[in-house]
Amino acid sequence: QVQLVESGGGLVQAGGSLRLSCAASGRTFSAYAMGWFRQGPGKEREFVAAISRSGGSTNYPDSVKGRFTISRDNAKNTVYLQMNSLKPADTAVYYCAASPFDRTYAAPDYGFWGQGTQVTVSS
Repeated sequence: QVQLVESGGGLVQAGGSLRLSCAASGRTFSAYAMGWFRQGPGKEREFVAAISRSGGSTNYPDSVKGRFTISRDNAKNTVYLQMNSLKPADTAVYYCAASPFDRTYAAPDYGFWGQGTQVTVSS
């Protein structure tokens, strides 16, 4: 089992920045690729970012590429999502998740999920 707890969400104006954190406990953190997903009101869950076990490879959809950066600190069992140039369309509950598979953006490949943190971007 891997337990994941997100933090860092909040209310921010368009153009602003937020940094989300996800602290992991349980099994060896470095054995898992990590991802961030989001779910906006009335929308399906959407892939936001992924990082490989070593942190050497990352993946983003076009909707956030160049604005969001995922990183991890395996010594601290933590993954981060730096979000810059935020837009109202980024408003969602953000979830971190752990997967035994590197380089995947498919939600079913992630077996462990956090409870989510709300990000609200005002115009």
